[in-house]
Amino acid sequence: MDYSLSFRVNSKIYLRDPESSELGKQMVKHAIDLIFELGFEHFTFKKLASVMNTTEATIYRYFENKHRLLLYILNWYWSYMEYLVVFQLEPVTDSRSKLEKLVELLTRDLPESAGQTDYNKNYLHQIVIAESSKVYLVKEVKEINQHEVFKPYKDLCERISRLIQAYDPSYLFPHSLSSTLIETSHSQLFFSMYLPKLTDCGTENKQVFVEKYLKDLLFTLLKGSL
Repeated sequence: MDYSLSFRVNSKIYLRDPESSELGKQMVKHAIDLIFELGFEHFTFKKLASVMNTTEATIYRYFENKHRLLLYILNWYWSYMEYLVVFQLEPVTDSRSKLEKLVELLTRDLPESAGQTDYNKNYLHQIVIAESSKVYLVKEVKEINQHEVFKPYKDLCERISRLIQAYDPSYLFPHSLSSTLIETSHSQLFFSMYLPKLTDCGTENKQVFVEKYLKDLLFTLLKGSL
């Protein structure tokens, strides 16, 4: 059964909700394609406007700057990831199996079958791997955070921390470990693709390697039930 997905993104991120118009929806779609193709550093509103046959002024009616547009895209991704965690782990009853499935979700391509969207999920995943840290590794992060624009990411980390606690209630750092799993999945996938000597990937499939590495890291730290 096909179904369409949409998520409510914090209104502090945008000037006009992209979901409120077909132009706005196409703006986000083309931005994902262009950021994937060019990289965030070379992505500009001028280039986005050219692809869409519109004006830069039109883009600026929706987003103050390209950082806010990237933040919007990543908020959508984090909400989608939490949805996947809930949807795909719901039928799993064993706490270890839930964590194993979680790691697979963090390291593999986004499943095409999990809800219909206009966004290229492969491009979106690659943007998250390469660009996600750029929304919070900025000098203004404290000010930006006051508007709760990172809430979907925090909600995802909270959900993962509960999975960790269910497996090992005695573990003292479930929130730190949850964010470490997410960030390490991104960094190790990136390093495996572009700086492989920073990893032990070798000739192994990159996603399989990172999955194995994270599972080893996770279950070495946690006691769980034997």
